[in-house]
Amino acid sequence: MLGDYRITGRRASEIAADVEQGVSSGRLAPGTALPPLRDLAAELGVNPNTVAAAYRLLRDRGVIETAGRRGSRIRPRPAHTPRDQLRLPVPPNARDLSNGNPDPALLPDLTPALAAAAEAARRNPVRYGTPAADPGLLALAGAAFAADGLPSGPIAVASGSLDTIERILATRLRPGDAVAVEDPGWGSLLDLLPALGLRAAPVRLDDAGLLPDALADALADGARAVVVTSRAQNPTGAVLTADRAADLRAVLAGHPDVLLIEDDHGHGIVDARYHPLAGAGSAHWAVVRSAAKAYGPDLRLSVAVGDEDTIGRVLGRQRLGAGWVSHLLQCTVAELWRTDAAPAGRVAAAYRARRDALIVELAARGIGAHGASGLNVWVPVPDETTALASLVQRGWVVAPGARYRLQSPPGLRITVAELDPAQARQLADDLAAVLGTGGAGSRLI
Repeated sequence: MLGDYRITGRRASEIAADVEQGVSSGRLAPGTALPPLRDLAAELGVNPNTVAAAYRLLRDRGVIETAGRRGSRIRPRPAHTPRDQLRLPVPPNARDLSNGNPDPALLPDLTPALAAAAEAARRNPVRYGTPAADPGLLALAGAAFAADGLPSGPIAVASGSLDTIERILATRLRPGDAVAVEDPGWGSLLDLLPALGLRAAPVRLDDAGLLPDALADALADGARAVVVTSRAQNPTGAVLTADRAADLRAVLAGHPDVLLIEDDHGHGIVDARYHPLAGAGSAHWAVVRSAAKAYGPDLRLSVAVGDEDTIGRVLGRQRLGAGWVSHLLQCTVAELWRTDAAPAGRVAAAYRARRDALIVELAARGIGAHGASGLNVWVPVPDETTALASLVQRGWVVAPGARYRLQSPPGLRITVAELDPAQARQLADDLAAVLGTGGAGSRLI
C-alpha cells in the first residue's frame, strides 16, 4: 500500500500536508492506495473523523481520488496540472495542428456587433440590480432551443461551456460522486471532475456517440450524472444519430434521478442535425451551448436551458460569485446571432471539407480515422510517443491522445480547422511513413 512511507500528523491539516509532501517528493507514487480511515486513525492514535477530514482536504485539493468501497488513491496528476499543459513545443516552420482553435478566417468580424453593444450600453447603462441576462439574447437562445425540440425551461448565461458545467456539477453533486463521461473525451472536463472531488466513470463511444450498453453499465455502477457531447465531440468528432439518441434516451429513462448534461458546443459550426436526450425522463437536466467555436474563443459566453431547479441553482450560485456575465458580451453575441453574415452551413461545409480531405487521404494509405463533425480528426495509433516525435521531425505538431483518454486505446488528435485540403496529402504521407504499412486500424474502442 504505502511501502516504506509512514503518514504522520495529529490534526487533519497535518495529515493532509504530510501526504502532499509525500506526493511532491515522489515517495507516494500515482495510484498508491491510502490506508482505510480506521486503520490510519488507529496507527496515528486519532479519531477516525480526523482522518476523514484529512482525506476530504486531499480530495478537494485534487491530490487523491476516492472510489467508494475501493478506497482512496493518489491521483495520476494533481488537479492543478491540467491536461492541456501536455503540449509539444512547435519548432520553427512546423504546422501546429494541436490547438483545437477555430479558423480565424471563418469567424465573423466583431466590430459591428461590438459597436452595437456599446451603443446599447450608452443608451441604457447596466447597473447593480439590472437583470443578469440580456432579454434579446434570452429570446434568441429560447427560440433556438425550442426549434430543436427541447423541453421548455429557464435559461442561464455563463462564461463558457466549462463554467456552466462546473456550476451545475458543483450545485447538484457531492464529492465522491461518479460522473459518466466520454472516453476519449474533453480533457478540460476530465480535469474538472477531480478538482471538484468527483470521479470520472469512462464510457466508450463510436462515431455515433456514447455506446448505450456502456452507459447502462456506468449508471448501474452508481454514476450520479452523465455529460454527453451532442455534436463535434472533442476529440473524435462523434455525432449523436437519431437511432443512437433514441437508444440512450431509453437507457436514461431507467435512471430518472441521474443528472443529464448535454454539451452542444458545436452549435453554429456543424450541419449535423441535433438529437436531444433531454426529455427522456431525467428530472434534472441541462443543455449547454457556447459562442466560442462559432464566434471566437475570447467571447466567454454560453447559454444553458434546463429544469427549473438545476438552472435556479446555477443562477443562485452565480449571484454569489461573478454576479453576471458582462452585458457587453451578451449584447455582442446576440447581435452576431441576429446578423452574422456567414451562415452556419457555410462554416460547417468548410470544416467538413478539411476533415474529409484528411480522412480520405489517410484511408487511401490504410489508416483509419474518425471525424464526423467539428474541428478535429482522431487517429488511433499503437504508440503515441513515437508517432508524436516522428511527426514533429516531419514538421507536424498534433495533440497527444493522453490528454483525452482514461481507458480508451491510444490515438492522436489532429485539428484540421486551418488545414488546407491540399496539405492533407502530405500529412497523410508522413503519418503513413510514421505508422508503417497498414496504419493503426480505425477502431475507437
